[in-house]
Amino acid sequence: MSTSAVEIANLLFRYAELMDGGDFVGASQLFAHAEIIVDPTPGAARLDAAGILAVWEQYVVRYDDGTPRTKHVVTNPIIEIDEDADRAAARSYYTVFQQVGAQPIQPIVAGRYHDRFERVAGQWRFCERDYSLMDLIGDLSAHMTMEL
Repeated sequence: MSTSAVEIANLLFRYAELMDGGDFVGASQLFAHAEIIVDPTPGAARLDAAGILAVWEQYVVRYDDGTPRTKHVVTNPIIEIDEDADRAAARSYYTVFQQVGAQPIQPIVAGRYHDRFERVAGQWRFCERDYSLMDLIGDLSAHMTMEL
């Protein structure tokens, strides 16, 4: 795997690590230069880092340990890089597991991330994430304060 592919994969995995750790500010900073698609309708507004942070802080439940008691598992990354243009795209799967109280660990949602990246001053960063690609929705009642 090329250095660029490793750096991009690490961005995917860093997002999961920050979210599971309850560091929503840190996770949102990964999108400081990105647009986030939450509604796939053509022409729908896109969120910036502050907008997605506000969504997470309003709707994602955090427990006494400060975390959402989740594990985001990101798999099957397909990373396509244009080294000359300093651009890349990635498609990956995610599955979010949660365990709260006496409940057993369970998958609560699965879907896909479609991401675009740009390299600026030698560093890869997100420039777009499609956050709307939820394929399987389970019991989110202990994870979110809203219904999807």
